[in-house]
Amino acid sequence: MPAETRAGGSAAGPLGVLGGTFDPIHFAHLRLAEEAREALSLARVRLIPAGQPPHRGAPGSTADDRLAMAHLAVAGNPGLEIDDGEVRSAQKSYTVLTLERLRTELGPQRPLVLILGADAFAGLPTWHRWSEIFALAHVAVANRPGYAPHGRRWPSVLSPELDAACGGRVTNDAADLRYQPAGRVIPFDMTPLAISASLIRDLLRNGHSARYLLPDAVLDYIDSHNLYR
Repeated sequence: MPAETRAGGSAAGPLGVLGGTFDPIHFAHLRLAEEAREALSLARVRLIPAGQPPHRGAPGSTADDRLAMAHLAVAGNPGLEIDDGEVRSAQKSYTVLTLERLRTELGPQRPLVLILGADAFAGLPTWHRWSEIFALAHVAVANRPGYAPHGRRWPSVLSPELDAACGGRVTNDAADLRYQPAGRVIPFDMTPLAISASLIRDLLRNGHSARYLLPDAVLDYIDSHNLYR
């Protein structure tokens, strides 16, 4: 994929891409998006709820409900937006297909930055057509609770296959993401928040409060639609 010159760059700025089942969306998702946007100087972050996640069982709520909750969660934050492409697609929600769709929508020169947690990144070689992702987007790797800061662990946690794929791609300079559309790998640290959607579902299923783990508007939607009970 052709790289942009440092003199030209991208007028629109890099677009972050954060996919997930969001079942339901919660503050750890939102904080990851917000901190990635700020740390990597992203123009915006696009959250993309999965329609048919291929690597897990059926979600606890419908794709339309998860999409509605995502919209409620980002309301009022102009730096975050929601993409319904995977929810509306008849295909399984493979990341490489989503990135191909975004390339068609945004053109070959817009920098795209796929945001992953360290655990997801370590499992990248198990993903569908995973090696093609680097030609479609940069990859930003956030630490997660239980992982040491990047300076003390990168790249020792990578499999030999992924380590080889990252050769020559790793940068610590967010400016590198602006001047080419894809192909770099950048680590960044985020505030560790040990919140999971499975924890929230378990709390609700057992009649406990999940307040302060997710936005009030999302919790109100869950209550009004009797989800996860």
